[in-house]
Amino acid sequence: MASTDTILQGVSVLGKVDDAHRKILTPKALAFLALLHRSFNTTRKSLLDRRRLRQAELDRGVLPDFLPETRHVRENATWKGAPPAPGLVDRRVEITGPTDRKMVVNALNANVYTYMADFEDSSAPTWHNMISGQVNLYDAVRRQVDFKQGSREYKLRTDGTLPTLIVRPRGWHLEEKHVTVDGEPISGSLFDFGLYFFHNALETQRRGFGPYFYLPKMESHLEARLWNDAFNLAQDFVGMPRGTVRGTVLIETILAAFEMDEIIYELRDHSSGLNCGRWDYIFSTIKKFRNNANFVLPDRSCVTMTVPFMDAYVKLLIQTCHKRGVHAMGGMAAQIPIKDDKDANDRAMENVRADKLREVRAGHDGTWVAHPALAAIATDIFNAHMPTPNQLFVRRDDVQVGQNDLLNMNVPGGITEDGVKKNLEIGLGYMEAWVRGVGCVPINHLMEDAATAEVSRSQLWQWVKHGVSTADGKKLDKAYALKLLKECADGLSAKAPKGNKFHLAAQYLAGQITGEDYADFLTTLLYNEITQVGSPSPASKL
Repeated sequence: MASTDTILQGVSVLGKVDDAHRKILTPKALAFLALLHRSFNTTRKSLLDRRRLRQAELDRGVLPDFLPETRHVRENATWKGAPPAPGLVDRRVEITGPTDRKMVVNALNANVYTYMADFEDSSAPTWHNMISGQVNLYDAVRRQVDFKQGSREYKLRTDGTLPTLIVRPRGWHLEEKHVTVDGEPISGSLFDFGLYFFHNALETQRRGFGPYFYLPKMESHLEARLWNDAFNLAQDFVGMPRGTVRGTVLIETILAAFEMDEIIYELRDHSSGLNCGRWDYIFSTIKKFRNNANFVLPDRSCVTMTVPFMDAYVKLLIQTCHKRGVHAMGGMAAQIPIKDDKDANDRAMENVRADKLREVRAGHDGTWVAHPALAAIATDIFNAHMPTPNQLFVRRDDVQVGQNDLLNMNVPGGITEDGVKKNLEIGLGYMEAWVRGVGCVPINHLMEDAATAEVSRSQLWQWVKHGVSTADGKKLDKAYALKLLKECADGLSAKAPKGNKFHLAAQYLAGQITGEDYADFLTTLLYNEITQVGSPSPASKL
């Protein structure tokens, strides 16, 4: 094997490296990142090119369907995914959130079964956020993450087993521009995965929980194959038996819904199931079919989990997972407690109960919450209806879902000016926070992240593109959308502290809601606003 110094030739760090970060950005860790990059970045870029070709097909009216070339995988009932790994047998309630130190402590102290530490949609990928997050997880794995903030102490509980830690790296489309290999930015996915794995894989294995990952934003089984290859290389590199790593795939794109069997198959030795990433799934549906007038959806509030295309997606996911012996995880309860209005809070919590009851009755093995206060509600529902650690035995043989079911856009409801304004408020509110380095934001008593902001701006783009009219007859054209955007930005800026970035957010959003330009992701559109690239430092000198 080549020496570390040899591998590090051509590797540069362009972000500031504080003393606290040096235990993460070691020469050996950076050499591991370089190996991942050189092994997989060419394939990653070719898969992103493949996404663009697929989009061109959709724009020509070619609708997705189950792949004929992988029919043998779907129809072979004998193969299975990996058995549930230690700490992942019972996942009835999972909490999710970013990797700042306070969140890490609070999440690990919550009465939940797992904590998904998120480098993706609930994090703004500033250099500081990404590296500090790695420091925090390094310390959390070793149970040394306690800290003091002012007069308040944050300490891990010692009165029971802590939730199993699962890490979500960024999606394949995102780059980490603060580290370059041979002149190219490294993949954000490989950066997040690689640093966490290098420093923590053997330690988590020694402690009996991991290393485990959530895998986002995939659009095909070939992208799952790339993750599986990365897992194998990483395990071989540290001398870990293949099959120790587990990855739960978020089915949060409409194209991935047609390849669920194939995705589990590609990861089968490392698969820990699939998850219904509901908000990103709605975003993906709008995004992929944005040029097709038959796919125009009503107000976001009308697109619930019981409308035809969402119901079909849930049923197929549960059936597919349980047929293959892996977990079928439910979606996010984004509500947060409403402290100053008991009646409103009671209604919100009742909505959470109804949603979790729907999930457990459908056959899900667990669910997500965004706030520790919702954990007890979700746990009570799942305990009452799922007395076993999971319900992999619920086969859902009654389910028959085809192409038309997954593409059934018969969604009752209309498009209202209130719905337009709410989309503008959510889009601006999230984007303004993101360019300040904050990746999840409470708006209207919901914890909004990148996925919900994407739904908002994509709906606005779609409505203007196809010249829809609101319920009261007002045509939603470019001028009207931009007028409402200015009013919304002015109002939010006036109420916010001085130095806010609502007008900067409005400049970006204005280019995304007129039915013309459409960025692939808001996060890639905004990334340069939070990138502070300095002079390159050779990795070998750190």
